[in-house]
Amino acid sequence: MYLKMKVKHLGFAMLAWIALVMSSAVSAASLPDFTELVEESAPAVVNISTVQAEKPQDSAAFGGRDMDEIPEMFRHFFRNLPEFNSQPRRAPESLGSGFIISEDGYILTNNHVVKGAEKVLVRLNDRRELEAEIVGTDARSDVALLKIDAQDLPVVSIGKTRDLKVGEWVLAIGSPFGFDHTVTAGIVSAKERALANETYVPFIQTDVAINPGNSGGPLFNLDGEVVGINSQIYTRSGGFMGLSFAIPIDVAMDVADQLKQQGHVSRGWLGVIIQEVNRDLAESFGLAKPAGALVAKVLPDSPAQSAGVLEGDVIISFDGRPITLSSDLPHMVGRVKPGAEVEMTVMRGGEQEKLNVVVGLLPEGEPDLGIETVQEPASMDLLGLTVEPLTDAHREKWNVRSGVIVVGVAEGAGANAGVVSGDVITMLNGKQIQTVEQFAEVVADLPTDRSVPMRIVRRGSPLFIPLKLSE
Repeated sequence: MYLKMKVKHLGFAMLAWIALVMSSAVSAASLPDFTELVEESAPAVVNISTVQAEKPQDSAAFGGRDMDEIPEMFRHFFRNLPEFNSQPRRAPESLGSGFIISEDGYILTNNHVVKGAEKVLVRLNDRRELEAEIVGTDARSDVALLKIDAQDLPVVSIGKTRDLKVGEWVLAIGSPFGFDHTVTAGIVSAKERALANETYVPFIQTDVAINPGNSGGPLFNLDGEVVGINSQIYTRSGGFMGLSFAIPIDVAMDVADQLKQQGHVSRGWLGVIIQEVNRDLAESFGLAKPAGALVAKVLPDSPAQSAGVLEGDVIISFDGRPITLSSDLPHMVGRVKPGAEVEMTVMRGGEQEKLNVVVGLLPEGEPDLGIETVQEPASMDLLGLTVEPLTDAHREKWNVRSGVIVVGVAEGAGANAGVVSGDVITMLNGKQIQTVEQFAEVVADLPTDRSVPMRIVRRGSPLFIPLKLSE
């Protein structure tokens, strides 16, 4: 009996062990094998090092003295200081990665990898080092195109970013901290991610480990196709924290083609300053949900002005594509060929309107907005705001044409909405503000049952805020 129970327990243990082994095998089988991908793609990934322009020595702290001018008995105190080091100083260097896109030596990398470089060296997978020519760079997309004098080089396969799905596996190859051909893997965390000060790139967000030196290297999908250029990380420590961002390869290839053909990049331009639509603003504009790009300013002589776009319009679609976040609009417009006509839909007064706009060429700087003059007395309004007419100095300083300036804020609806002294109120409840008297009239007619939009210019930046009177 004891023997039978022992055999029975052994049988259960054996079954449990087999189940565990099978479960582990199934889990292992579900994980991707990157070995073949790396073997095929790694030869086309390169290490990039640059020699930056050397800054002149500054020995002003020592009165600009040379070593020979220091008394001999004190010279040993200064010999190891850079200002007095007799050895020539080596020019600073930077490291990055890149990848070959043509057999005759064209290479893609980041603009910030080669920015300010006097000399760019490319080290190939076979250990050859070749000096590269910078064909062109584009700071707005952070893409640079290089060319080395070589033939029959291994090249990467170019994929399509639009086919990329959130959650799928991706792999990076680069040279973090100078360690050549380091491979890291992860998944796509998000697509079309907007970053601060990066208006024209809808970034791919991943959790692939990226560190200094990975910049400019390729991001591959499981088919071995490049879907992005690793460019940035979000970090509080200076090292990788699980958030990395890559430039979509279709954006990068478009930039590369333009750099190769014309030496610079041409982008579409609409001529509006936009802001995000939050819940309160959505209510004030009669929107069912917070979505779209709110037009805070229409630049004069711009494609938007010619198309009839008004300040206070909410752009909800462009060229047939919906605008969910305001950050969606700039990169959509930027990729349209200047001169092309595009249809867009705006919400105006609670109704949808379709406008046709001929997209312009993005200028280097904003055009002059012009200045007008209006003079009137100060006034305290029902919002608890003391306002005055604009002076010519106000218009020139804040680049506004009309409105009233807030010189005092008391307790009330204005303060609750976040208005502060120095704000210039240019529009309220859909009406342009020209004079102090007109502003008072508009305030007197404001509804008390809902929020209304107020457009202000704060230190030169236009902004819509929701305003609601107390009942």
